[in-house]
Amino acid sequence: MKRARQLMGDAGRATLCAAVLAFVGTGCTTLGPDYQRPAVALPADFGTPAEAPAGAVAALAPDWWTLFGDRALDALVTKALAANADVVQAVARVEQADALAREAAGASWPTLNAGANAGRARTSARSRNSPTGMAIEDNNFTASLSTAFELDLWGRLARANEAARAQLLAGQAARDTVRLTVAGAVAQGWFALRSLDEQIATQRATLRSREESVRVIGQRLSGGASSRLDAEQAEVQRADAALVLRELQRQRQLAQSQIGLLVGEPGWALAESPLAAQAPPPLPPPGLPSALLERRPDIRRAEELLVAANAQIGIARAAMYPSLSLTGAFGFESTDLGRLFEAPARFWSLGFGLALPLFDGGRNAARVDAAGARQREAVAAYQQAVSTAFKETADALASLRAARESQVDTEARSAAAERALKLAQARFGAGYAGSLERLEAERSAAAAALEVVRNRERQLAASVELMKALGGGWAGLPERR
Repeated sequence: MKRARQLMGDAGRATLCAAVLAFVGTGCTTLGPDYQRPAVALPADFGTPAEAPAGAVAALAPDWWTLFGDRALDALVTKALAANADVVQAVARVEQADALAREAAGASWPTLNAGANAGRARTSARSRNSPTGMAIEDNNFTASLSTAFELDLWGRLARANEAARAQLLAGQAARDTVRLTVAGAVAQGWFALRSLDEQIATQRATLRSREESVRVIGQRLSGGASSRLDAEQAEVQRADAALVLRELQRQRQLAQSQIGLLVGEPGWALAESPLAAQAPPPLPPPGLPSALLERRPDIRRAEELLVAANAQIGIARAAMYPSLSLTGAFGFESTDLGRLFEAPARFWSLGFGLALPLFDGGRNAARVDAAGARQREAVAAYQQAVSTAFKETADALASLRAARESQVDTEARSAAAERALKLAQARFGAGYAGSLERLEAERSAAAAALEVVRNRERQLAASVELMKALGGGWAGLPERR
């Protein structure tokens, strides 16, 4: 008889398990739309810069700043990427997103818990639990394992895992955006600092020339060869040159402080050094494809946020359907600790719970509508990010092209201004020209020399902007997942 009851119990448990598995096997599905990348209409490429011959540039490495051949710049960028406060915060946010993604992945697994209890109790003599009418004191010892598992019938957990994974990738892309921004800011700040150094050196030479003009014209005034107007004009030119020099020195101090902030070293300082020996900026290859924009971290972030928003629709829809969970426990219970783990002290339980939302005042439906609206917002944000990236890249290419084309003219103008200055000085020395002609030639030559330096910096800055616009260069295309 005992054996028959045991067989019937085993059959009942098998029937229950089979019924649950059959229900799960026929009912599992994943709600919500699967992700599809939105289409964005863009030209195939950015055009071909006229001055960039085919094969002019090899593929850029991730450390694109090394192409400028400046070891001091390399060291500064490396230091900034390790110590900059914005980068440190972005890395911490990625670590948070990684932890949340692991938490979401863990929800797909059963939980297993162990427990143990020990106690002693006395029942009342007047309690219905005391049939003898006497107080009872006894011990109770328990050791058990329990498990619980939510069956992912409608893909809620899968969608939650998908959303968390996308949020992690979005966080990584945001970190890369910060790194790219910081590296670009350091490079541009460095080139601005070196350009100011050269401008300061040029302006110092101009100031010395103006001071010499004041001295010479003063002597000529004493000898009656120059007028008071000539002397005053020379002093005006000298004062102007001194004011320009002080302004350049102020700008250099600001640029130096900005670099110190970027590298995490307030008070960072560097001796003056000219920009003239700086390597020219790298040229983009002809026919630069617009598909390279996919490597931009801000576009990757916008797409991953769209993936997450898309998955949230499935999560919201799954909340409108039944949920099924399995529970089980196995353990030992005894009043005698020494006999706790004997076979008669065993106990077990197995069950499942079903929850079906019947009425919630439309809250679940509202959550589905909200998730759909967020997904449409994310689509628009992604499309805007791509369009903005194309504009920024096209603008950077145009700026680089204009700066390169202007370099020939600025250098030619500077050379012509120097020749004109020499002629004016010769005419002035021979008495064929007045001091005003010489002063004007000096002013033109100084302005032309400064413009050559500034245009060289504009080329370098435009190259950095182009690399930033392309997400760090133009080498290779990323493959999504």
